[in-house]
Amino acid sequence: MRNPLADKVVEIKPSGIRKFFDIVSEMKDAISLGVGEPDFDTPWHIRDEGIYSLEKGRTFYTSNAGLKELKMEIAGYLKRKQGVSYDSDHEVLVTVGGSEAIDIGLRAMCNPGDEVLIPQPSYVSYEPCAVLAGAKPVIIDLKEENQFRLTARELREAVTDKTKVLILPFPNNPTGAILEKEDLEEIARVVIEKDIFVMSDEIYGELTYKGEHVSIVSIPGMQERTVLINGFSKAYAMTGWRLGYACGPAAIIQQMTKIHQFAIMCAPTTSQYAAVEALRNGDEDVREMREAYNQRRRYLLHAFEEMGLKCFEPYGAFYVFPSIKEFGMTSDEFATRFLEEEKVAVVPGTAFGDSGEGFLRISYAYSLENLKVAIGRLARFVEKLRREQQG
Repeated sequence: MRNPLADKVVEIKPSGIRKFFDIVSEMKDAISLGVGEPDFDTPWHIRDEGIYSLEKGRTFYTSNAGLKELKMEIAGYLKRKQGVSYDSDHEVLVTVGGSEAIDIGLRAMCNPGDEVLIPQPSYVSYEPCAVLAGAKPVIIDLKEENQFRLTARELREAVTDKTKVLILPFPNNPTGAILEKEDLEEIARVVIEKDIFVMSDEIYGELTYKGEHVSIVSIPGMQERTVLINGFSKAYAMTGWRLGYACGPAAIIQQMTKIHQFAIMCAPTTSQYAAVEALRNGDEDVREMREAYNQRRRYLLHAFEEMGLKCFEPYGAFYVFPSIKEFGMTSDEFATRFLEEEKVAVVPGTAFGDSGEGFLRISYAYSLENLKVAIGRLARFVEKLRREQQG
């Protein structure tokens, strides 16, 4: 019988994160610090708006690109936050999470053989989505000494005449790194000079602990060559609502909408009504959750310092990325043994690219009480490893 499977799909490796989730789900008294999901419930007034939409019988398809009210609120949000103007009718698309936007954005922009620059460590979907779009992923290895920021020099060295798109994943998952305005201005100069396009994934934009998040679309000359990806899962604790959006030049959004139309039809109607409420009245919720995350972030950094575990200070998202190079183990070996011996799940840095070797991703989207228990176990485990090294 003929092989029913497509080679490029078979060759894609499964997510390196799931292995540890599957083990910890069946392990009694285990603690997981691996999930990139807020531990907060979706704020009540947002849930209430979703419930109200159901009570009113608003259970039909929306337009392919999304509810008009929601697209207007998205455009208003970006005007308020970044000072940029988008035409809500032609430059905004509502998607099933930010992940769908990444997928259809690359498919809309890339021809076979085009190169997509992907700074790593970074979110696990970028590379396979580039492959599925027929493009060639080109990895830029980010460096700890640069606090895992992308530098203009690294970008310039990676660009070729086949480069089409740069993915800009900041604030970053898994490292928590951010780019500041000066970084973005230098990157923008290279992007414009080399005539390439940017996909800026800003799903963690509201979770920034050093000033306000700056988007590359606010840099002169960049809005017209950038597809901005964002959503509601992280900032508003709406992961299960599966809602994101893309904003960009009308020509790109039009083609993304075409793919979305055939593959999805429209994003969930109930979620869209809830998202309108989130954007209109959710600023205080975001502020409160951000303050709680920042408290946890500071706790972890202090705990790492006390146990002598090297970790640069991340200013975004809800992850820390400590180094475990001193123990002479791979990230996978460390994470596996830590789970087996101390019943705590963390994610090996290599789940986010080869440049994550020697690091762990630890999420602080958990209560401070759980974090304290887990970090106590980590301190004990680290001390055990150091004793083993000594003798």
